[in-house]
Amino acid sequence: MAMNLGISSYCLSKKLYTKEWTLFDIMDWAKAHDCTHMEVVPFGLPILNEDGSGNLELAKQVADHADKIDLKLSAFSLNAHLVFKKEDADHKDELYRKEINRIETIMQVAKTMGCYKFRNDVCSGQQPDGINTPEQFEEDFPTFVKGVQELADYAKTLGLSTTLENHGLYVNGADRVIRILRAANRDNVGLTVDVGNYLCVDEDPVTNVSKAIKYADMIHLKDFYIRDNARMLPQNGMYVQFPDTPTLKQRPYPRTPEEWKTFIPSFGYVGTAAGNKILRGAIIGQGDMDLWKIISIIKHSGYDKEISLEFEGMEDCIAGTYYGLETARYIWDRV
Repeated sequence: MAMNLGISSYCLSKKLYTKEWTLFDIMDWAKAHDCTHMEVVPFGLPILNEDGSGNLELAKQVADHADKIDLKLSAFSLNAHLVFKKEDADHKDELYRKEINRIETIMQVAKTMGCYKFRNDVCSGQQPDGINTPEQFEEDFPTFVKGVQELADYAKTLGLSTTLENHGLYVNGADRVIRILRAANRDNVGLTVDVGNYLCVDEDPVTNVSKAIKYADMIHLKDFYIRDNARMLPQNGMYVQFPDTPTLKQRPYPRTPEEWKTFIPSFGYVGTAAGNKILRGAIIGQGDMDLWKIISIIKHSGYDKEISLEFEGMEDCIAGTYYGLETARYIWDRV
């Protein structure tokens, strides 16, 4: 069975931030490197107009270019939040409806692009108040199920399937995500199985991929270095704040293309839920995850749908993406 391997535009998004490339250049690169598809992530892209309407003009240009180079655009992946801070409790219904409307507007953009899958989170990253406990999950669970159902029903009118990803410190871990999926009970809802994100909640990727693979409609393939916090040079990152970083020289985050071009890459640390481990993005096959076992599970499960490479390391993004594709294919052919 051939590997249905492509990339997420996220891999090369730094090229968008520096304005060295456009999304069309990323599409051309994917095609030139034998990707069977490409997943679109809106980072660095003007997906919405200033008035909040969908940028359908850009979407049509993307669709035309995909047709021109014969590249499938498989999925559109969107960060989204359907639960809110407790201080906003009096407005939660209004905020929920506003977010549903935003997601549905972007679904229209994705459909116009030619995507046929749409990933929307129900809570990207942490729970808004940082309460990532089982008790809080039980409280938010009905909202998650309601949101997945409502968005799936709208997606169906557009001919889209939807997926829920294990993402961040809250709606993560195979058990939680599968529970939402099964409760939603919609035939056009599956999982985006991110093989590395399970580490964010200190769970074993091999075990969790084994649990989730039968529900998968998309796979994100990545690798991480896994280290103890106490043994790493302090640098604040996602879900991690070191107490002694104020004593170190802090570099401002780049805001303009010129600043991006001269920015020394950050380590890109990701903290985990338990608070004692650090993750750093790696080139596929060079980190600490057992990619050979994970890819074997995927292949021998009979999964033949799309796999998207996600490179988020500090190395040059073109090199990291190129070697990730080559390594993933190398492992697939040998497991």
